[in-house]
Amino acid sequence: MRKLKDSNGAAIWQSSIASGTPNLLFGYPVVLAEDMPALAAGASSIAFGDFSTYGIAQREGTRLIRDPYTVKGSTLFHVTRRVSGGLLSPDGIAVLEFAV
Repeated sequence: MRKLKDSNGAAIWQSSIASGTPNLLFGYPVVLAEDMPALAAGASSIAFGDFSTYGIAQREGTRLIRDPYTVKGSTLFHVTRRVSGGLLSPDGIAVLEFAV
């Protein structure tokens, strides 16, 4: 990505020169996410777009299950909550999938 240039010959990746400012790709800040898969064939390792179009929804209520049987002499509590996320606009983010 750092070697690619646009039609005017300018690099599309601009490294940050000041402390505390992010690197830029097409003028947008770059965030490196450790949770993305490694570069490999068929892997979607790069995502680019407006991530404000991603929404997180949370259902009301928490589910609590008491388990006095699993560990003798102790009581375990299992707590769950339903949370999901998804794109509010599918045009907001593009994912690059790598070929062989």
